[in-house]
Amino acid sequence: MVKITFIDTEGTARTVEGEVGSTVMETAINHGVPGIEAECGGACACSTCHVYVDEAWREKVGEPSPMETDMLDFAYGVQPNSRLSCQIKVREALDGLIVRTPERQA
Repeated sequence: MVKITFIDTEGTARTVEGEVGSTVMETAINHGVPGIEAECGGACACSTCHVYVDEAWREKVGEPSPMETDMLDFAYGVQPNSRLSCQIKVREALDGLIVRTPERQA
């Protein structure tokens, strides 16, 4: 299992365990993490699982695909470290990942 910490806008941190091969979004939903709506269920067809990847993790997580970049145009408060959590696959190299949820989802 891979530990992922979600931090909300008030600074509350929730560390949960994700299964390798799942996504960060699925991990959030499975653990009831607030701030991740995931209206499309992970199909990269909305932007309601938007997160900010902690700067220390950006390189390991990687850059968004062109399709994800297009969907981020619909997200609220996009920043250079914005990603859709449905597009981040949980893998051993991401053990300890830190992401922040935005003030609201689009």
